[in-house]
Amino acid sequence: MKIVVDDKIPYILPALRELAEEVVVKGGSEICAADVRDADILVVRTRTRCDRALLEGSRVQLVVTATIGYDHLDTTWLEAAGIAWANCPGCNATSVAQYIRNSLLVLSRERGLDLMAATIGIVGLGHVGTAVAQALQSIGCRHLLFNDPPLEASPARPQLAGEWVPLSRIEAEADIITFHTPLTRTGPYPTLHLADETFFAALAHRPGRIILNAARGGVVDETALLRAMDSGVVAEAIIDTWEGEPAINGELLRRAFIATPHIAGYSADGKANATRMVLTRICQLLNRPMTFEIQPPALPTTSPETDDPIDRFLLRYDPQEDTRRLREHPDAFEWQRGHYPLRRE
Repeated sequence: MKIVVDDKIPYILPALRELAEEVVVKGGSEICAADVRDADILVVRTRTRCDRALLEGSRVQLVVTATIGYDHLDTTWLEAAGIAWANCPGCNATSVAQYIRNSLLVLSRERGLDLMAATIGIVGLGHVGTAVAQALQSIGCRHLLFNDPPLEASPARPQLAGEWVPLSRIEAEADIITFHTPLTRTGPYPTLHLADETFFAALAHRPGRIILNAARGGVVDETALLRAMDSGVVAEAIIDTWEGEPAINGELLRRAFIATPHIAGYSADGKANATRMVLTRICQLLNRPMTFEIQPPALPTTSPETDDPIDRFLLRYDPQEDTRRLREHPDAFEWQRGHYPLRRE
């Protein structure tokens, strides 16, 4: 048994070395066809494109990505080739929710935004969007609008205190719009450039909107976003996912209120969840019980005392620190992701 694994997946190697005789550890963008030709299982993140070019002629039986998103997997080809695949839905949902909540708390403090009075539109109500809605409601946000056409008609629609509306209602009414969709290019509801020139034009009747993207870079057309910022239609942007990563838009980096290197879901808790899910799927393939205990490291037991409720959240995680690091070293986008400091929820 041989497993090839991305070198930035934490807490996983001891378990993999119990499961397989050979474990090859490589950077995600460096994994090539020669590495996987005689491998049985491939464990990746978003930087490994898993398609015919990588896997044809290999003996790989299973590809698992330790991420919610799976647009880097050519699932159509994998299924046609008889290669099983799996992602980790919901693994870092509460981590992204922490990021969104804390970013908006910083914005409320720095810009005088009244979050309790704001209308917030959440586009995409899967695991992440649902966690974001719950996190915002927990701090008193009362006016939430939800948009997710395929999910709205589904029996699996989450039961949340808010109103399910078409995107046009969010364009008309939301002060804050946050995106949590997968990146899709086909089908009845493609999300590539969902926020495009037409979208931002529909916001123009009420300037001063706030846009957040912690979904995928291509969901927001960054050129259109910058034009909307030029005209005042968008007052502030909070950007974690970028078109063209890791070669990100320098102007948007400079102008965004919060700008981070695709780490919204990078809490240690979220990473541990993903690792557990990856190992569970591998154990299913191998027909053995999942008995591995995966726990993130603890934070120091002492922390500064504060009576300020915003400070209590930001002492645990302040996205301004990630923004500062990225602005100082934008060329180190991938390094910052791969060497992200310990963060707990």
